[in-house]
Amino acid sequence: MTLTLFAPKDNLRGKKILIAAKYLGIEVQTTDFKMGVDNKTKEFLEMNPLGKVPVLKTPEGPIFESHAILRYLAQKGKKNLSGKNDYEAALVDQWMEFASTQLEPPASTWIYPIFGLVPNNKEATNKAKGDILRLLTVLNTHLTTRTFLVGERISLADICVALNLYHLYTLVLEPGLRKKNTHTNRWFLTILNQPQFKEFFPELTLCVKAAVPKEPEPKPEPAKVEKPKPAAAPKKEEKEDDGEDEETKEPKAKSILDSLPKSSMDLDEWKRTYSNNDTRPVAIPWLWQHFDAEGYSWYFCEYKYNNELSKVFMTSNLIGGWFQRLDKLRKYGFGSVLIFGAEPELSISGVWLFRGKAIPEEMTTCDDSVLYNWTQLDHTHADDKAKIENYLAWDGFTSPQFSGQGKVFK
Repeated sequence: MTLTLFAPKDNLRGKKILIAAKYLGIEVQTTDFKMGVDNKTKEFLEMNPLGKVPVLKTPEGPIFESHAILRYLAQKGKKNLSGKNDYEAALVDQWMEFASTQLEPPASTWIYPIFGLVPNNKEATNKAKGDILRLLTVLNTHLTTRTFLVGERISLADICVALNLYHLYTLVLEPGLRKKNTHTNRWFLTILNQPQFKEFFPELTLCVKAAVPKEPEPKPEPAKVEKPKPAAAPKKEEKEDDGEDEETKEPKAKSILDSLPKSSMDLDEWKRTYSNNDTRPVAIPWLWQHFDAEGYSWYFCEYKYNNELSKVFMTSNLIGGWFQRLDKLRKYGFGSVLIFGAEPELSISGVWLFRGKAIPEEMTTCDDSVLYNWTQLDHTHADDKAKIENYLAWDGFTSPQFSGQGKVFK
């Protein structure tokens, strides 16, 4: 049986497959694969129309998505990496899903800016850091009495979770961030020191000082062209100062929202609470304790032209530009707008808290607002309340997959 893996040599998803193949006694050929070149050829796109790696070419046909490939190999191999019974098989699947749906999004948000793959978003990175530390605690509790994630031997679960943690442990998890998770640390080092792993990771160096995102290279300034100076205008005769301005400035227009009855909820206090505390344990309970349903309303927004979104950084810039044009709303609104999916199929949606019972003029007069469909939410309905909390906490999503990227308007 001839199997060929298409993925760059440093691709962690590809290494998952090659490590599993070593355990299973399956020979997998590799190619000198270059992203941006080989994944755009007609032959590759026939195997995976998405143009993504890894792809495994088998006698039966091609397979893409790393976990699908791992399950295929597990069925063909000499050893059992999928659990010794139906229950253990389900647990292996459980931890594989944990790796892809729980660990990977925040890990990517934290790591990708370091590699220069996406612009750095400090709010998103801080949120991702908190999520990762919470997930490490979950793993640590599970591994307190276990050597491996499932059963008494290494399984696909260990391979997937360990590889999704690799860049975190080597780039950003400083000793101070690791010290509370002794069982997770012990398990990670046990896995990475197995011979099958050492072949692909011969030297493992844990992070000493967290790497920081790459700063964008400054663009060269265009050469300045000296323009001839205009002739000086003749001086006007100075007027005698009569104590009054020459022109009376037009008074700043007041918002209709300023005429609403005083609310028991302080929007600025909510913003400070959200910014300075963990979202689910502290900020969200504060919100519902102080929420004024008569003075504020919740709305859900969905971008109308998601088919045009293909790059995360461009989509992030789209949201950022919208927020910059909403300065007049800052006194009256708060929003969390997130990016879902994976390149090149992305979508934007979010939740907004507005002063008053309707979408305020400060939003509707912004041209960007017409690019979104708007739906009012009722926080007393369980589904709407859960949606609001998920968008505030940047987690809890099942479908579509959350990209780990977004922006908060405050």
